[in-house]
Amino acid sequence: MLSNRQLSRIYATKPAVQYNKLFIAITSAFASCIITSTTSFAAETNSTEKSKINVAPVAVTGNPLGVGSDELVVPVSVLNGRELSLRRESTLGETLNGVPGVTATQFGPNASRPVIRGLDAERVRIMQNGVGILDASSLSFDHAVGIDPLIIEQIDVVRGPAALLYGGSAVGGVVNAIDHRIPTEAVEGIIGRAEARFGGANDQRNGAAVIDIGNGRFAIHADAYKRKTNDLNIPGFAVSRRKSEADGTPRENKGKLVNSDAESDGGALGASLTFDHGYIGASFSTLDNNYGVVAEEDVRIDMKSDRWDIASEFSDLGSVISRVKFRLAHTDYEHQELEGGEVGTTFKNRGLEGSFEAGHAPIGNLTGVIGYQFSNSNFEALGDEAFVPNVNTQNKALYLYEELPITAKGNKPHKITFGSRFGHTTVDSKDSVNFGAGQSNSFNPNSFALGGIYNINDQWSLASNLSHNERAPSYFELYANGEHVATGQFEVGNSNFEKEKSNGIDVQIRWNNGKHHFNFGTYYTRFQNFIGLFDTGNIDIPSGLPIAAFQAVPATFKGLEAEGKFVLSDQFTLSVRGDYVHAKDNRNNVYLPRISPLRFGAGLEYQHTQWGAKVDVLHAFNQSNTAQNELATDGYTNVSALVTYKLPTKTHVELFAKANNLLNQEIREHASFLKDISVAGERSLLVGARADF
Repeated sequence: MLSNRQLSRIYATKPAVQYNKLFIAITSAFASCIITSTTSFAAETNSTEKSKINVAPVAVTGNPLGVGSDELVVPVSVLNGRELSLRRESTLGETLNGVPGVTATQFGPNASRPVIRGLDAERVRIMQNGVGILDASSLSFDHAVGIDPLIIEQIDVVRGPAALLYGGSAVGGVVNAIDHRIPTEAVEGIIGRAEARFGGANDQRNGAAVIDIGNGRFAIHADAYKRKTNDLNIPGFAVSRRKSEADGTPRENKGKLVNSDAESDGGALGASLTFDHGYIGASFSTLDNNYGVVAEEDVRIDMKSDRWDIASEFSDLGSVISRVKFRLAHTDYEHQELEGGEVGTTFKNRGLEGSFEAGHAPIGNLTGVIGYQFSNSNFEALGDEAFVPNVNTQNKALYLYEELPITAKGNKPHKITFGSRFGHTTVDSKDSVNFGAGQSNSFNPNSFALGGIYNINDQWSLASNLSHNERAPSYFELYANGEHVATGQFEVGNSNFEKEKSNGIDVQIRWNNGKHHFNFGTYYTRFQNFIGLFDTGNIDIPSGLPIAAFQAVPATFKGLEAEGKFVLSDQFTLSVRGDYVHAKDNRNNVYLPRISPLRFGAGLEYQHTQWGAKVDVLHAFNQSNTAQNELATDGYTNVSALVTYKLPTKTHVELFAKANNLLNQEIREHASFLKDISVAGERSLLVGARADF
């Protein structure tokens, strides 16, 4: 139930709360959907809803040939439809946290990037509709990702190396957020969705509306959202007991995470022409996000991002080239760090990224694609806390991906996949007063992979992927040299870095029996020169901050992942999941920092006519395998519950209530840089409604 603190805030809330016109429009549209939908809940409506909302997961990431997730060599998790809607959190990282192999950086409730298999920042490539996002979230943990989950229609998570198709920075994995802002299929009439939610540990008030209008040939898309939260209510103190005992940091501000409130809004307009075998379209989207930085009580970040997208795809073209696909995005990103209301530091990132891909017609049984990917970005840091110079980064790459099915008597066809990527990257810093003369670096990262699926019988299969991956160092790994207040360190880069190289193997055994499925996988990745930020043990005299240097060390990452779903009856479904990561610096034989501990989870879901309910339990064990100068983290058990009710209306309207952290435990994610000064929210209740029409 709602805490006493939350109840008092709700009862004290008045119409004077500053919902802007955009939010009013969203909630009005949502209410209209409910009021005007009074037709009885017929059997055919039930059937329609199942086909519209609970669509079967189809992975569009991880394989350019568009096969389903169970036919992919690499492990892919897909969230979409109703499941995604009920799972949404304030950030992309928290929305995905708990997916097998995925944790989050969790720099407070407003800035959280996904961490995949212990790898984060530049090694996890975040994309929007297949094109990389351009922001500053990988530079610093306090920088939010330039995507809001309220508008996302589907999220694909590729666990493990995906550098062949998506760039050298995808050595850890890929998160592709799909929003359909450019309609890719014909739209007849009006379709859309609306959503609103209130409550939670941060007293959130959120709303979103999405609409598509078309005549079968021309389609227009529009969406808008608004999010507003207060400071996060927490169980106990923000500062951990371990940190207080280690360095004497006082445990203050009990029950509240100071400076963790946020307000954001955004929207988009898109349009496309659809044909029998393709489409061409464009969209413009904008995002504004203003939030507090919990590591500094007087600092806020004011972020703005504008993005133009163009996309086109055509299939069934002929006997040589069967299909072509083109994507292009231009982003103008800026965020200002406000100290006491005054602008202290400004970060800008402007650039262009695109790709062109052509699929060839089958050569015997062989199918595949060849593609060209490019990007050009200009990063600027201006102000007192600019610890990196202005930099231009350019990437160009040619990639090839092929699949060869092999017929097996009595079984489904086996499959062999192989591919390669040949890239060229330049990272050039500019002359500046603080950083001196500009420097130039160029790299030729090349990656290769060989994989396959062996179908033991109609239910069991074995998938494996061998890969060699190379990554060009990022601009901050090369050129950082200054105080990074968000991490409390003086960071030093190394412009003499060479390419980061790694070799890996991924093996999964899969069982699929109609409604039931279970996957178990293991992986091993060895880095020749893993580029990480390590404490040097020295202190920068002027600032008094510890000096941390980017260094290249041999490292090993290995782990286990499992997930399954079992339909127990017409009403009950059981899901299970678990993951484990073990990562070490082989040079010094020490553990790497911020590695998530062993986790197990299970959920029991009930569905009968209009009613639904779910109880989910995730247990994370304590993490004592820590890096130098890193504190251990206690384990926790996070119990959550969900109740839903579908209104007997023509429009598909569903009411829901979510209870989080029912045991009111002190949850500290070990993958978080702020785990010892920030904690997850207290026991809370969130209520909302969603509609599809």
